[in-house]
Amino acid sequence: MALKSSNKVETNVYELNITATAEEFAEACKKAYQKQRKSIQIPGFRKGKATQGMVEKYYGEGAFYEEALEIIYPTVVGDAIEEGNFRMVGQPFDLDVPVMSKSEGLELTLKINVYPEEVKLGEYKGLKAAMLPTEATDEDVDNEINNMLDRNSRLVTVEDRAAEMGDTAEIDFEGFVDGVAFDGGKGENYPLELGSGSFIPGFEEQVAGHNVGDEFDVNVTFPEEYAAELAGKDAVFKCKIHEIKTKELPELDDEFAKDVSDFDTLDELKADIKKQLSDKKEADAKADFENQLIEQVVENMEVEVPECMYDQRCDEMIQDYSYRLQMQGIDLNTYLGYMGQDMDSFKETFKEGAEKQVKTSIALEAIVKAENIEATEEEIDAEVAKLAEQYQMEAEQIKAAVPAEQLASDIKTRKAVDLIVESAVKE
Repeated sequence: MALKSSNKVETNVYELNITATAEEFAEACKKAYQKQRKSIQIPGFRKGKATQGMVEKYYGEGAFYEEALEIIYPTVVGDAIEEGNFRMVGQPFDLDVPVMSKSEGLELTLKINVYPEEVKLGEYKGLKAAMLPTEATDEDVDNEINNMLDRNSRLVTVEDRAAEMGDTAEIDFEGFVDGVAFDGGKGENYPLELGSGSFIPGFEEQVAGHNVGDEFDVNVTFPEEYAAELAGKDAVFKCKIHEIKTKELPELDDEFAKDVSDFDTLDELKADIKKQLSDKKEADAKADFENQLIEQVVENMEVEVPECMYDQRCDEMIQDYSYRLQMQGIDLNTYLGYMGQDMDSFKETFKEGAEKQVKTSIALEAIVKAENIEATEEEIDAEVAKLAEQYQMEAEQIKAAVPAEQLASDIKTRKAVDLIVESAVKE
């Protein structure tokens, strides 16, 4: 097997001419025969008993060529990529097979996309970006305290007034479009928190103002992004209220602090909340500052990126999203049907993020190269130890699961980010 020739036909695209000897292709034909032999039957032979020669005599010399090409293709192409030292991205395309026989061997031509060969970095040192506030305010603390009060509230029945926003109304409902009930539009004794936004826009506001025992209509229009069969349609829900409950908040005092934390006083609880919120705001501010800088680095860079790199990253993001749905017991296709989307429109939602991630990776790798950034053995060992502690595994298990080259690449990328951040100016 050999890479006969390679020619750059356009930016980041090469055409390869690849060959395999007659002996190598004949061996692939033999493997194809062995793979198919049990299902082959020709006159005069029991099923699976005809020799390769007899099958080729009966069906023609090329009987196993197609299967042989599938068998040998990954090896010959992989060897050619390695021989030419190409950094291929995506899959080969425009395949042509001008020669394929046991007497002449195999010759094929194809095109490949390669990782961007020309990356022109712009400014990446001394950039300017705004740093968000890192100190939690008293208002931040009060909001968190109110959330804690809400989480520790209890519902009490209301009998002397109509439902208000913030109440929980237990209702029966049934929805109709053009006078016909639709699937999924009916519920009984459903506890609806008014103001939660869990129902169709406008629904909860029309429940407010009604008393226990009231029967009434709620008129709404389904959003355009709703399930296809209901999107944009007007609907009428027949409703009845059975019970109204309101939240009763606990007293905000030292006893509350003892109930919800390890602190004895409310002042101690507030001080701890302020510290935690400040720590989070500081981490968020650093991440935002870093993102602003990296966006500038990407904007300053000039590069042509093969479209397949964006597509591949989109597919990886969708696969990750699908996995997270599966962890919740939801199939991706079921989810798409519920959202009224097909795969193409769903993939489109990931496109911008995929492009940003791909360009960021290219820029950081270019900086690593420009600055001759390296990862030392000590840094790799420290990263292994960190991962071992994080995942509660032995260091050797981490080394077996994550190649040293990947660990080194991650370390060098982080160093490139640190270089950008450390040289930057806070506005």
